[in-house]
Amino acid sequence: MEVWVVGHKAPDTDSICSAIAYAEFCNLLKKYEAIPRRAGEINKETKFVLEKFGFEVPELLEDCSGKNLILVDHNEFSQAINGIEKANILGIIDHHKFNFSYPKPIYILCEPLGSTATIIAKKFFSKSVEVSEDIAGILLSAILSDTVIFKSSTTTEEDIRIAKKLNEVLGIDMMEFGIEMKKVGSEIKDLSNREIILKDFKEFDFKGKKVGIAQVELVDISDLKSKKAELLKEMEKIMEERGYYGLVFMITDIIKEGSLMLCLGCEKEFEKAFEKKLEDGSVWLPNVMSRKKDVVPKLMEAF
Repeated sequence: MEVWVVGHKAPDTDSICSAIAYAEFCNLLKKYEAIPRRAGEINKETKFVLEKFGFEVPELLEDCSGKNLILVDHNEFSQAINGIEKANILGIIDHHKFNFSYPKPIYILCEPLGSTATIIAKKFFSKSVEVSEDIAGILLSAILSDTVIFKSSTTTEEDIRIAKKLNEVLGIDMMEFGIEMKKVGSEIKDLSNREIILKDFKEFDFKGKKVGIAQVELVDISDLKSKKAELLKEMEKIMEERGYYGLVFMITDIIKEGSLMLCLGCEKEFEKAFEKKLEDGSVWLPNVMSRKKDVVPKLMEAF
């Protein structure tokens, strides 16, 4: 049976690398004829990782109607590929909060870890399936990416343990490689304000209200701080076009380990969630690095 393994429609390194690695895992076990696909355009960081470890960019799956699917790194239909309602979903491997309903039993593996890649690497090890150097490379890259080189609050001891085990195959300096990867991924000089905001963008439903939460991770956020007024204007346009109740933009400083938060529309809920006052639409939040763990749960509670 032919099965497509696919992540969310704003693919990051964890989403793409997890799809490739899990398809390889299924094929090695002869479980399915598994094919990795992507649901959107990849970013610079992911392109760098795939080129470094010798992988082609997975083909774009524009509509999944009637396809057999395994979802990785997401479980919400709002973040899924077009046609998801008409697809045959066989399974989900994820590390996010669950917001999923399906009319029949399926395989679900969800663990509160820093990346989906950690879960998939554990499956390789638990089944004693040999991890090749290229697969180890993309899985380690995905872990380093999603945990922000182990600085994110989502990082667990298990993520670090699995990363070290993968690195036994590679033998690289993980911190040095992680910083190199993040520098490539944080290059935004050729992007418009809209492209910067939509670079890593997810939509959420909070008590029936649609809220967009964007994030960009940078080694130095000074350039974007100086463009705050322009970014807020562009955020307002996106809100109006997409009918959002609110929009939050996390400008995360990897070195200083915090985020400059820009917020429009849902200011009341934001200030309630973080117990901080916004000044001209923004506030600096130390130790806020993860959209998944540091932002979404607090906003959900506030709503």
